[in-house]
Amino acid sequence: MCIGFTRFLTFQFLVCFIIFTEMFSRYKKQETIGCCGIDCGLCPRFYTQGISTCPGCGGLHFSEKHPPCGILSCCAREKGLEVCSDCPDYPCKRFEPEKINIDSFVTHQRIFPNLDSIQKNGIEDFIVNQRIRMAVLQDLLLHYDEGRSKSFYCIACALLPIDHLREIQKQAHMLEKTMDAKEKSRIVKANALSVADSLKIELKLNKR
Repeated sequence: MCIGFTRFLTFQFLVCFIIFTEMFSRYKKQETIGCCGIDCGLCPRFYTQGISTCPGCGGLHFSEKHPPCGILSCCAREKGLEVCSDCPDYPCKRFEPEKINIDSFVTHQRIFPNLDSIQKNGIEDFIVNQRIRMAVLQDLLLHYDEGRSKSFYCIACALLPIDHLREIQKQAHMLEKTMDAKEKSRIVKANALSVADSLKIELKLNKR
């Protein structure tokens, strides 16, 4: 009885330790939106397997996976905020480089629209819409990626309006299941590019 009770207490301690560790390994509640406004939940590295995967902004073990981020430190760690647009100093001088509109491996084009939307409508409303985009992206990656389309799908799901994304997804679901992955991917990307062209949206990273 004593040994069993000791084991029970040990197990309870381990559970509490794991929960405590995970709580303090995260800097913010919503890791899919960066403090800076980047759509972390629509970033290729968020869906990468292995050591190069990223848990999202301030996500679990973020400091082990990502270089130090001054914006995250200022916003989440020092001020306890989710995003920079919650701060009275937004937009501060840290955002000056973003006005040039240069992308990294993820699009930066939605930084200011995302933060302005959160400032106006609240982060809960933003997350609901982002989750829709993420669901479409996950479907495309799972069923219509021939192994070379991840970055394209991430950009498309970040930049195209939600109603158009759903239509692209609907058309993808109508494709023959026996069609090979390369052909499926070609058709889905062609549909996305056609929609983007009609909206004058460029589905590529701006690296200039």
